[in-house]
Amino acid sequence: MRTKTIATLSAAALAVVTLGACSSPGAAEATCTNEIVKPDATQVSVWAWYPAFEDVVDAFNNSHDDVQICWTNAGQGNDEYTKFSTSIESGSGAPDVIMLEAEVLSSFSIRKALVDLSEFGAADVKDDYTEGAWKDVSSGDAVYAIPVDGGPMGMLYRKDLLDKYGIEPPTTWDEFAVAAQKLKDAGAPGVLANFPPNGRAFTQALFAQAGSQPFVYDSAKPQELGIDVNDEGSKKVLSYWEDLASKDLVAVDEAFTADYNTKLVDGTYAIYVAAAWGPGYLQGLEGTQEGAEWRAAPVPQWDTASPTQINWGGSTFAVTEQAKDKEAAATVAKEVFGTEEAWKIGIEKAALFPLWRPILESDYFRDLEYPFFGGQQINNDVFLDAAAGYKGFTFSPFQNYAYDQLQQQVTAVVVDGSTTSDKALDDLQAALEKYATDQSFTLLD
Repeated sequence: MRTKTIATLSAAALAVVTLGACSSPGAAEATCTNEIVKPDATQVSVWAWYPAFEDVVDAFNNSHDDVQICWTNAGQGNDEYTKFSTSIESGSGAPDVIMLEAEVLSSFSIRKALVDLSEFGAADVKDDYTEGAWKDVSSGDAVYAIPVDGGPMGMLYRKDLLDKYGIEPPTTWDEFAVAAQKLKDAGAPGVLANFPPNGRAFTQALFAQAGSQPFVYDSAKPQELGIDVNDEGSKKVLSYWEDLASKDLVAVDEAFTADYNTKLVDGTYAIYVAAAWGPGYLQGLEGTQEGAEWRAAPVPQWDTASPTQINWGGSTFAVTEQAKDKEAAATVAKEVFGTEEAWKIGIEKAALFPLWRPILESDYFRDLEYPFFGGQQINNDVFLDAAAGYKGFTFSPFQNYAYDQLQQQVTAVVVDGSTTSDKALDDLQAALEKYATDQSFTLLD
């Protein structure tokens, strides 16, 4: 996915494709990476960056007589979003269907760039998805995309390192802090974990676990917005990590750099608090320390008697307002990842975590054993419960800006030490309120 929300794996793991030309009957010429097997059918142009997606496209095209996908990779994450924004401004050039991370749906729906799929049979597939997955693509009664993969969170840890220093995998954040201190006191060369200042969606997920609900937004009232980013839960979480960082009990390295990737696998970090795409990301990195034993466990909780499941990342398929045949485009959005065949490709070749319940809740997915994790059934042990317990999240209609501001404040706290966690979040609240009013939003009490 890009800055991870990163939709699934690192850019290095993405498939390299060779472009070939195909054109849609009666439509403007499009560029496809795939073969159109039924050229007389309606063609739907799709932008997506999923690994191994060409195999999924081929499966769809071979099984559909009336609709064919013409796919191209228009870039990953923000690279694609920039091109989409340009096409919105110009009124042309957008695909019929586009892969978007759930966090940016409101940012594009407010620009009237996305089709409300409730008018095209979205209700027919709603029950195929978990409550949280569906909430992430909905706003009020509108449905702006179909969920694909998600990032319910867990904890990946080096069993060999924790065993060496006599540390049990922490189940609470209090235990996590004790373990971090114990590792340092033992003179370990690394630290327990990393708290990335550019974590953005990662940081927001941790805030949400402590009860943060930063935005109130309904696309039916697009200029009304509630902002509450300096709540007590968020301050509690940021203060917690501020304390660990100030004592050098955790690292504060920026995520998804070459240095960070090396530290993930060379023993610098004993724990990787990760989304369900994390195992695939981890396995795709080079330089894993010899003798490393990885295992997965549930994400630590503030209160084990009342666990809160959280999510980091997730991608969707949306239909754009420029779609030539919106009905056909909606069929693609609903059905491209609507079969076991497609999902076995996504799981086995692209390490996607499915949000489509027929495969998510299948014996096949539950019982998968992962050699990288010592044969552990990590879905059954960790991620299925995390996915089932996630209730969804409301993003702002300017989420990237909000994340940019959050990143600046977190960096000031844990890297620069130039402000406190409480003041940082108060300043974040003020900055977002000012931005919203400058953009003509009415702030809700």
